[in-house]
Amino acid sequence: MKAYVVVTARAGTARDIADAMTKLAGVQMADACWGGGDVYAVVDFPDWKELNGLVLDKVHSMPGVIRTETHVAVER
Repeated sequence: MKAYVVVTARAGTARDIADAMTKLAGVQMADACWGGGDVYAVVDFPDWKELNGLVLDKVHSMPGVIRTETHVAVER
């Protein structure tokens, strides 16, 4: 299950959040960005329970995270 996680971050924390996310299992890449979202990450998990664990338990508890949006990729 591939997904895109978009993080809205408190000012000055996007780089730290992106760096921390790259160290988590299942995260293929995470970049601090300009624009609508502050961090964009690509993640891949075998099922939705592990994706929930990443977003709800790990990302939401990171300092500076205000909110997230998760977009699950459609299978081709």
